[in-house]
Amino acid sequence: MALALAGGLASATTSVQAQGVTAAEARAITKEAYVYGFPMVDHYRIQYAYFEDSKNPEYKAPWNTLVNTPRVYTPADTAIQTPNSDTPYSWLGADLRAEPLVLTVPHIEKERYFSIQFIDAYTFNFAYAGTRTTGNDGGSFLLAGPNWKGEKPEGVKDVIRSETEFVFAAYRTQLFNPEDLDNVKKVQAGYKVEPLSAFLGQPAPAAAPAIDFIKPLTPGEEKTSLEFFNILNFTLQFCPTDPSETELLARFAKIGIGAGKTFDASALSPEIKTAIEQGMADAWADFADLEKEFAAGKITSGDVFGTREYLKNNYLYRMAAAVLGIYGNSKQEAIYPVYYVDEAKQKLDGANRYTLHFAPGQLPPVNAFWSLTMYDQPQSLLVANPIHRYLLNSPMLPQFVKDADGGLTFYVQNGSPGKDKEPNWLPAPKGPFSSIMRLYWPKEAALDGTWMQPAMTKAQ
Repeated sequence: MALALAGGLASATTSVQAQGVTAAEARAITKEAYVYGFPMVDHYRIQYAYFEDSKNPEYKAPWNTLVNTPRVYTPADTAIQTPNSDTPYSWLGADLRAEPLVLTVPHIEKERYFSIQFIDAYTFNFAYAGTRTTGNDGGSFLLAGPNWKGEKPEGVKDVIRSETEFVFAAYRTQLFNPEDLDNVKKVQAGYKVEPLSAFLGQPAPAAAPAIDFIKPLTPGEEKTSLEFFNILNFTLQFCPTDPSETELLARFAKIGIGAGKTFDASALSPEIKTAIEQGMADAWADFADLEKEFAAGKITSGDVFGTREYLKNNYLYRMAAAVLGIYGNSKQEAIYPVYYVDEAKQKLDGANRYTLHFAPGQLPPVNAFWSLTMYDQPQSLLVANPIHRYLLNSPMLPQFVKDADGGLTFYVQNGSPGKDKEPNWLPAPKGPFSSIMRLYWPKEAALDGTWMQPAMTKAQ
């Protein structure tokens, strides 16, 4: 059987090369396909860990089973880059092949922000429910895949349609302070997910075929392994082609990339194999150029997260979103001013001490809340520290020490700034770091640029 399979793969690859793809064309197509596919492949890695690999320490629950994480993230959580520690999460990996799911949320007090972010297999944020979009009065929402043809059933507020058969739903429930955790647990206990048939009290349809999930790559392997394209081919099976991408996918097919295809690197000629490796490197070079624009403030998180319509098929933006903070919110829900460099445009490093100053009346303008979180680099994970503080946020305002003029100064450094200043201390690692500010449900002043984030200043 193995020989038969190998023969089939070799002949398939030969036929691809017989189409007359030159090394230069293969390199160009690879770069395009890698930029296009990186978010999908990295998303698959996380989804596999969360919902399929029960032996993985990051495993959450089986598909179509809501699981609450009634705690904030800590440095021990390593599967996802730039996690937030403001809002305990609830997670749902939705397999919509057999039938839709109905998601029910309880009534939540109006002061508490919550959201459900719906992310498809392309990593588009295609819909939201929550405080901003649907309010805190509770209700049921139907989540349907691309092949469902039904109508909105009675008792359902809205139908949320996905263009892919697998959906990731990330719930965020605001935690005011550590003592508030029991209240968050009560809210989370009110979240409910059930198949449409169960919601309607009807017999369940036939189960979808079992899937032999392909093993994901590690983050490091994703950068150079040609197995990347087999994982992309696997995920594309569950993503009906959008009409805007028909020509794009026809181009990818020239080098063996497409839904259900097998990409056999061993059958490639040395010249084509080198060209494909170069194409992957070219994609990362394009990303590096874009990252400089982020650091310079020319591009923000608000530009790279959102719906397919909003991103207008800008695949490099979609890749950047996945690399820099996969599952970030669309700007209407949250924006993420990032600190990579100080006021002098030098990269942030815990060998130095920094201050971040907000003049009176210039705190981040939000309808919900804001926070500033510390991450090490290059891993983009939370930073262990002696006071177990990973962020500063607006619910902590009463404990901060104000400046004489009523402003606020934060101290961002590795060691304590002194007992009198510790309430305003954000501990940094000893080496390189970045910080992300999160503005949940930002006001117009934050969206239109009227309010500008202050620079991080190196202490002399």
